[in-house]
Amino acid sequence: MNDTPGWASPGSSPSDPSDDREDKPSDAPRKTPPDGQAPADPPPSNWSAQQPPPAQGPGWGAPPTPPPYGQQGWGNWNNAWNQPPPAARPGVIPLRPLGIGEILDGAVASARAHWRTALGIALGVAVVVQCASTVASGIWLRDNSSLEALESNQEPSSDELADALTGTLSWAGVELLATVFGTVVATAMLTIVVSRAVLGRPVTTREAWREARPRLGSMLGLTLLVLLIVMGAVLAGFTPGLLIALAGAEVGGSLLAVLGGLAGTVAAVWLWVRYSLAAPALMLEKQGVTAALRRSAKLVHNSWWRTFGIQLLAVLLVTVVGYIVRIPTTVVASIVDGDGMGGVLSATDLSVSWTYLAIIGVGAVLASTVTLPLSAGITALLYMDQRIRREALDLELARAAGVDDAAAPPSAGPPPGS
Repeated sequence: MNDTPGWASPGSSPSDPSDDREDKPSDAPRKTPPDGQAPADPPPSNWSAQQPPPAQGPGWGAPPTPPPYGQQGWGNWNNAWNQPPPAARPGVIPLRPLGIGEILDGAVASARAHWRTALGIALGVAVVVQCASTVASGIWLRDNSSLEALESNQEPSSDELADALTGTLSWAGVELLATVFGTVVATAMLTIVVSRAVLGRPVTTREAWREARPRLGSMLGLTLLVLLIVMGAVLAGFTPGLLIALAGAEVGGSLLAVLGGLAGTVAAVWLWVRYSLAAPALMLEKQGVTAALRRSAKLVHNSWWRTFGIQLLAVLLVTVVGYIVRIPTTVVASIVDGDGMGGVLSATDLSVSWTYLAIIGVGAVLASTVTLPLSAGITALLYMDQRIRREALDLELARAAGVDDAAAPPSAGPPPGS
């Protein structure tokens, strides 16, 4: 896809007759009207002598005579002549600027239209990620003596702190890496699925994998780079105050750390929104990592608040849906493990069984299977919406879908109520 797709101008109308003829009076004899009728005015000298009969009613070249104001039919007549022509819709969205509801509905419709492919991709990725996470959690939570030593000892030694920190970072690192790799694969493949759904074309899991596989390395680099940028903004705001506090000025350093942390968080959110459309740009435009970042910044420019609102709504929606899906398995896991509802509401004992982790893992897999297509679909459709608004991408999509006359008004028809 080009940054600025071309615009094909409509075909010019047939050339008008030449006006270089001299205006001469017509020598045609004047016809005498029948008795009782007024003589008709002759046509202008440069008109043809053969003229159509007088119109007996409103033609298609002008709107019909509206009914008297206040009578039935006025509203229909006015709306029929003022409403824009309907946009082409070869797939899950109309090819025009989208509203927030249409973006959310399009994401759901994409998953429904290609449910075998979308759910198959999400389920496969979720199973692999959750297996790695469950194994890491089981190994750490079933042998957490270093963490229990910190709970029982109010003044732990440096070795105990190092052991607890090493175990926690190892567990969190495994989960983070598994989540990042799974997100990269799922986002890359599901973006291809959404792009096909917009054009109304079928796609299989094998086809999505074949198109996404050459871009997975760049997608991984982009994801890690955006993660480092966002986390770096938070650390850059928090670190100066922390260093001052460690140097001895605890009150001033703590206050500066809090203020710097807030400023860093605001900067991180701004950067996250600014680069939130880089993934679909990388996949659908075959851009490099840095080019995709610049592309996202260009598309978000002057639309930051709208992009932020839609992305925030997507995060809230995905979070709520994920928790709703996880609740039944969490309750079942607590009952089977023997703790009942008390185990759900309390976290005094960190030791858990493999049965508990397995049931919790099933809930996490189901939640990811539902939320991954929704999240990827919203981001991809938001990217397309921004390009439609800025670059008339709807015309390029219409040509790709075989709807060449998407931008042309529909054929004329009688207005309602006439």
